[in-house]
Amino acid sequence: MNLILMGAPGAGKGTQSAKIAEKWNIPAVSTGDMLRAAVKEGTELGKAAKSFMDAGQLVPDEVVIGIIKDYLSSDKCTNGFILDGFPRSIPQAEALDAMGVKIDAALSLEVADEKIVERMSGRRICSSCGASYHVVYNPPKQADVCNVCASALYTRADDAAETVLNRLSTYHAITEPLKDYYAAKGILICVDGQEDVEDTTACVMKALSKFEA
Repeated sequence: MNLILMGAPGAGKGTQSAKIAEKWNIPAVSTGDMLRAAVKEGTELGKAAKSFMDAGQLVPDEVVIGIIKDYLSSDKCTNGFILDGFPRSIPQAEALDAMGVKIDAALSLEVADEKIVERMSGRRICSSCGASYHVVYNPPKQADVCNVCASALYTRADDAAETVLNRLSTYHAITEPLKDYYAAKGILICVDGQEDVEDTTACVMKALSKFEA
C-alpha cells in the first residue's frame, strides 16, 4: 500500500501513521527524515539539499521531490510506504505524479479547527524531564507542576493558540485543496478524528481494510 496521510497540524497524523506502519509493515516517512538521510548518505541530491539548508534557505521542491523519489524506490519501500506531511501543495502533488510515483490512497484525518486549538493549546511540557501533559485530557496532579520531577510545566511556542490558528490558516489555504485533487483521482479517503485515539485508529483501519492481503 502506497499511502499519503493528510490532515491539519494536530490532527493526529503521527500517531495514526505509526499504527498503520506497524499493521502493514511499511515505513512511515516524513520529508524531514528523508532529507536528513540523503544528507547523511552524501547523495548528489543530499549535497544539493545541504547547500540550501546550510544557507538557512528552504530546499526547493524539485530537490525535495527527487530525494523522495530516490527513497521511495529503495528497498525500504518494497512493500509500500506512508508519506506523512507530503505533498503539502498541489504543485508538489503534480510533481510527484510527474515522477511516476504511484499512490493507492490519500487518507485525510478530519478534525474541527476548534478541537485542534483545544488539543494543542492545552498541551504542557515539563521544563526539566520533558514529560507531556494536557490540561483537559491528561492533567498533572498539581496545576503546572510535573508529576514526575515536580518541575514547572510550560507551553511550547508552537502550541500557543495564536500560532496554532496561523498554522491552520496556512493548512486550509495551501494543503487542504489536495483533498479535491485526490478526490478527482478517486483515491481520497476521509476519516473523522474521534475523541479517543483508539477509536480514531479503529476508523482508520476500517477505511484501509480493502488493502489487507
